[in-house]
Amino acid sequence: MDLLDFEAQGLYYEEADVAGVKEMIAAASENYATGDAELPLLKAYFLAPESLNVLVALNRFYYYQHRLEDALIATHKALAVIRPLINFPEDWRNLQQCHINDAPADLLTQVRLYLFTLKAIGFLNMRLEYLDVSQSIFEKLVGLDSKDRIGAKGLLELVIKRKDEECSLD
Repeated sequence: MDLLDFEAQGLYYEEADVAGVKEMIAAASENYATGDAELPLLKAYFLAPESLNVLVALNRFYYYQHRLEDALIATHKALAVIRPLINFPEDWRNLQQCHINDAPADLLTQVRLYLFTLKAIGFLNMRLEYLDVSQSIFEKLVGLDSKDRIGAKGLLELVIKRKDEECSLD
């Protein structure tokens, strides 16, 4: 299946949120430069812990603050929110091509979001030097995405190169 050959439907950022969440995310954005962005994001999270808008905002905030462990937690939570929407296995390691191929056409946007979120988890693990985990994730994505629409192949190559460099230093 070509992961670009579909009509985008049900984009997460178009979804309605609990009252006040959108405003809290906007306040966090406005207060980023002053260092007062985290509190509105956490308030939004407590109001809407399953909101992908909130989880993506938390991921971005923590990533740009170089708080990669916190970004990873938010990204894992986002994957857990997306997974049941598309009936994917609980453990990404059990994901097979048939899960993608059998997904209804109206859920392909969520399938892509799941795969990109998994890629983000791999990337964060790579940045945190958890290279075995990131390699496993990127290998899974490359195996599921023969046309590299998700863009995991280059990241897999980077992880392998980094691991080879570590071995040569030992």
